[in-house]
Parts: sequence; structure tokens; C-alpha cells
Amino acid sequence: MKKVSAEEFDAAFDAGEDITPHLDLDRATRPGLTARRVNVDFPEWMVKGLDARAAHLGITRQALIKMWIAERLE
Repeated sequence: MKKVSAEEFDAAFDAGEDITPHLDLDRATRPGLTARRVNVDFPEWMVKGLDARAAHLGITRQALIKMWIAERLE
């Protein structure tokens, strides 16, 4: 990783230059994307419906639930 001053980094970024040589991508994180476990109880008929829809789409039940909730939160 090449060290530069904050001013040099900002100038390179503003100029549209490739700044990745100045970043430690092995330690990079994206705020707000840490996974947290949430337990939710569904009635059996909902689970069957979720499983049928997930199978139709070729994805897991968990992926379907995440996708639907993300759509509603947008």
C-alpha cells in the first residue's frame, strides 16, 4: 500500500484516478452491513408458501425472505 497525504489522496480521487493502491482492502468494511440474527416464528401455512415460492425462483427460503423485506424497506 502506497502512503500519500490526505490532500494527495483527495486530489487523486477528485481527478478520477485509481486510488485503490492507497487502500488496505483486506481490512475494508461497509458500515451497516454486519449480519445480525433475527428469529421469527411463522405459521406452517406461511412456511409452506415461502418454500413453494422460493423453489419456484430457485433460491432458499432465507434468500426469499431477505429479498422481500429489502424490497419493502426501500
